[in-house]
Amino acid sequence: MNTYNYLEDNSSKISNLTIREGDFGNLVIVLQKKLKDLGYYNISITGNFDNYTTNSVADFQKNYNIISDGIVNNETWQTLYQLTNNSIPFDEEIRPTLRLGSTGIYVTELQTLLTNLLYYSGAIDGIFESSTETAVKAFQLNNHLTPDGIVGRDTWSALFSLYSPMAICDEENGVNTIVYTVVSGDTLWAIARRFNTTVDDIKRLNNLTSDRLSIGQQLLIPVEGNVTPPTNIVYTVVASDTLWAIARRFNTTVDDIKRLNNLTSDRLSIGQQLLIP
Repeated sequence: MNTYNYLEDNSSKISNLTIREGDFGNLVIVLQKKLKDLGYYNISITGNFDNYTTNSVADFQKNYNIISDGIVNNETWQTLYQLTNNSIPFDEEIRPTLRLGSTGIYVTELQTLLTNLLYYSGAIDGIFESSTETAVKAFQLNNHLTPDGIVGRDTWSALFSLYSPMAICDEENGVNTIVYTVVSGDTLWAIARRFNTTVDDIKRLNNLTSDRLSIGQQLLIPVEGNVTPPTNIVYTVVASDTLWAIARRFNTTVDDIKRLNNLTSDRLSIGQQLLIP
């Protein structure tokens, strides 16, 4: 199954893509909307290329002397675009606001994105429950968004456009590397220690002439083997918690927790949310 995501309905961008039964995403929404406008698709738009969609495509193809196989290729796209408006403003439709309790195709897409970005490890079932909310909050915190667990325009934008996965294994000049995105509080020394390398090696690999870093900067990090860097989790403070106890529980240090959360004291409040490395 392939997932296709496009932010605008534009024939020049999608007419050369072939989609078929089993595919999923915004491109399928474009197809279903056009078929619905033409009277070939009479149920709710889902973004899932199911058997009903296949039959709708086949009926459309048959009526326009296209090979009636239910597969949407260049010829089918071109005919659809000739018969419908090339500019359907469905951006809001494909990016609804999601929150705890939401269900459906867009929650499935959200969970898939969060899984790919290493924030979510639960079931991709289209149900926005507490573990999905926790993953959303962690993503928002790491990307300097309000960590409210609500997926609105800014969070969707970050998921689709602004954020790249923290770890992408690659090989650079014979050296196995990952791509690391700098977050608030990072230093070359701390990054080097985390990935068991040296400041000099990181600077040499990235052609850095100083130790200064900027939030969002991407660095190639030399590693041994296929290493996936640790991801941060969101922890909610409960009664009797201390930074020392939390650090001990998660095998980290008080200094690392304070640095990651920009804390200037050791005081905590019940219900406070902390990023834990």
